Amino acid sequence: MRLLLDEMYSGLKEHFEALGWTVFTVHELGLRGAKDKEIVECAKEMDLILVTQDQKQAEIAELLGVKCVFISNALIAKIADAKIREKYPEAREKGE
Repeated sequence: MRLLLDEMYSGLKEHFEALGWTVFTVHELGLRGAKDKEIVECAKEMDLILVTQDQKQAEIAELLGVKCVFISNALIAKIADAKIREKYPEAREKGE
């Protein structure tokens, strides 16, 4: 599968490519500043998995049957929390 990174994730293109993905960004496809539905429709037409932090886009993708990964702030916080606890297990215990 190939990915379409929404604007906030365009800077991660090389990271995903290093992990073996074929990646497009909204900038590369001429969709910078495009409406949510246009981006979702592009992902559908090109058979791409949309990676976004935009809840509205994720909801439109779901309605249109487009593959999408919604990265919410809560998910980011959970990942950061897990990494902090892993690296600094004593920090949480001391209330720091």
